[in-house]
Amino acid sequence: MGKRLVIVESPAKAKTVNKYLGSDFLVKASMGHIRDLPKKSLGVDIEHDFKPDYEIIPARTSTVAELQKAAKQSEAVLLAADPDREGEAICWHLSTVLGAFNKNIYRVLFHEITKGAVQRAFENLRELDQNKINAQQARRLLDRLVGYLISPLLWKKIGRGLSAGRVQSIALRVICEREREIKDFIPEEYWSITAELKASNPPPFKAALTEIDGKKTKIKNEKSATAAVSELRNLPFDLEKVEVKEKKRNPSPPYITSTLQQDGFRLFHFPVKKTMYVAQRLYEGLEIGPKGSVGLITYMRTDSVRVSNQALSWARKYIRQNYSEEYLPEKSRIYKNKRKAQDAHEAIRPTTLSLPPDAVKPYLAKEEYNLYRIIWNRFIASQMSSALIEETVFDIKASKYKFKAKGEVIKFDGYFIL
Repeated sequence: MGKRLVIVESPAKAKTVNKYLGSDFLVKASMGHIRDLPKKSLGVDIEHDFKPDYEIIPARTSTVAELQKAAKQSEAVLLAADPDREGEAICWHLSTVLGAFNKNIYRVLFHEITKGAVQRAFENLRELDQNKINAQQARRLLDRLVGYLISPLLWKKIGRGLSAGRVQSIALRVICEREREIKDFIPEEYWSITAELKASNPPPFKAALTEIDGKKTKIKNEKSATAAVSELRNLPFDLEKVEVKEKKRNPSPPYITSTLQQDGFRLFHFPVKKTMYVAQRLYEGLEIGPKGSVGLITYMRTDSVRVSNQALSWARKYIRQNYSEEYLPEKSRIYKNKRKAQDAHEAIRPTTLSLPPDAVKPYLAKEEYNLYRIIWNRFIASQMSSALIEETVFDIKASKYKFKAKGEVIKFDGYFIL
């Protein structure tokens, strides 16, 4: 019997997966999608149930020929593209062009590229998920219909070179509506007053004016603000009330795709495309010295904050080993997904506790290390104790004017330690 042919999307992923499989497997890359709608025509039969007319992507002709030859010589074909709609569609297109060369075609699903996850996946072969395939096709056909049918209308009515799209046209409408709201907004002048005060002990502190004659402060013009300041300069300021309370700051859940993209931009000024490119590399596998190619994070396209019991267990073990017991809650933190979350994949997290950021830093590019570090810290922090904050609120009175000042002291840093 021949080897079993395993097909993934990229050479990097092929290299990492191959490391965990034995000599009975041959791992090859499809280089992404192998079929698509034709570029020079609509490729969708609107009159016959929107039937698509797919063709081999010209740049993938030699790849398809190579895969067909390998499939013919193999015992079975195992399709191991990413566990999402696009991955399922890639597998479906592969099964279509390879079906004549090998009838034994199966789907393999894993959400992290680790030895355990890969081996478990290959012990549980599946059929293709037609619902995911249909969902991807619906999106692809809508992309084509909107782009090819509406863009020419824009050329005729507005100007050449404009394009319409399933997503971009809706996004443009949202931007336009928001811009109209901004233009229609009527600004109202307001003034705020802050007093810099000194007590018997340093340091000086600032207090904001919050009430005048028992009513919420509303100073509408410079004249009123100047008059209030002039009056305040000659008044004594008396401490009326001190309130001390303890607050908890709880850690955030592990990253999902959108929150990772937001922090990628906020912390490193990465465009969304760069964040996802770097995350894809961390997922598919990078060379980590003598360990070879290692997938460092779980699948990065997810809307779920769910974490496996195994990962929760090793996160707690890591916290216990590297911090004191007070940094570990009594039980694992379980976060709730938003109501509309699909929950198809786990949250984005590291795949192993044996590779903290500092251990892999010498082997990663700067952007890879930065993104891995925040994924690691966010996940570990999500399982740590809350920070305890002591907040002190000072109510200060000067005749009819009431000021407030706030101060915070960290009593226990908890997850802030990261």
